[in-house]
Amino acid sequence: MAESDGFTDFFYASKDGLRLHGRVYGGGNQASLPVVCLPGLTRNVRDFHELALFLSSDAETPRKVVTFDYRGRGASAYDPNWKNYNIVTEADDVLAGLDALGISEAAFIGTSRGGLIIHILAAIRPSVLKSVVFNDIGPVVEAAGLAHIRSYLENAAPAATFAQAEQAQRAIHGADFPALCDDDWKRMVKALYRDEDGRPVADYDPALVNTVIALDLRQALPAMWEQFDALARVPVTVVRGENTRLLSRETVAEMERRHPGMETVGVAGQGHPPMLETGDLPERIARFLAHAGKPTRL
Repeated sequence: MAESDGFTDFFYASKDGLRLHGRVYGGGNQASLPVVCLPGLTRNVRDFHELALFLSSDAETPRKVVTFDYRGRGASAYDPNWKNYNIVTEADDVLAGLDALGISEAAFIGTSRGGLIIHILAAIRPSVLKSVVFNDIGPVVEAAGLAHIRSYLENAAPAATFAQAEQAQRAIHGADFPALCDDDWKRMVKALYRDEDGRPVADYDPALVNTVIALDLRQALPAMWEQFDALARVPVTVVRGENTRLLSRETVAEMERRHPGMETVGVAGQGHPPMLETGDLPERIARFLAHAGKPTRL
């Protein structure tokens, strides 16, 4: 483990022996649940850095915050078999990391793929989920959103500088994210790319793109309503970007019908997925967590 910039890096082994990485922010206290943050398909722990600092340093309720790099992302080892880049295997990896840290229950924040992994956890270890924030994801994933993701991943071109990388991200996502300021775009790029001697490199295994290429978008992905229904007694908030292509209003309405206590937060001027450190989202997430419950074992 190594201390750096408000967090501690930790490494652990998956069931099949891969060396996986995560971060721990803060120490929390026994009266507050730790928070586990799960990123999107090609994303990594850096997506949650600002939010994790905010939650871990809260004056009234400081929390331990844990973020994970899935296999093939960030500082985690790449898997020689790209077919292991799937949400069931990644859910097992998350549980292995929690077991290594001695965390048996937590509040979860899942962005995109991270929210799908939460659905798997609801099926295989529901006791670990004490509250959930879904960031622009639900039990139904829209084909239009997946097609957009596949298009920009398949056509991604290398950038020579971080300025070029920022220009590329603005070209791809600018129409969906008019609310972002210059600092937001710079932060997004720093999260997406690792720095190799000043050159930006997409921080994931290129073979990961095979998982979206392999999808037949003419067929709807299997819905996960049964897994979502397993969260009936768990406090849930859904954050939805105004311009998202992945999470429809119809899906959110059905989620609200099935989970009457669910709160929905709309984010103006952002698409898929909203940046959780922007606007008043950190404060709203902190309030939700504060009211969502305490550890069952103090």
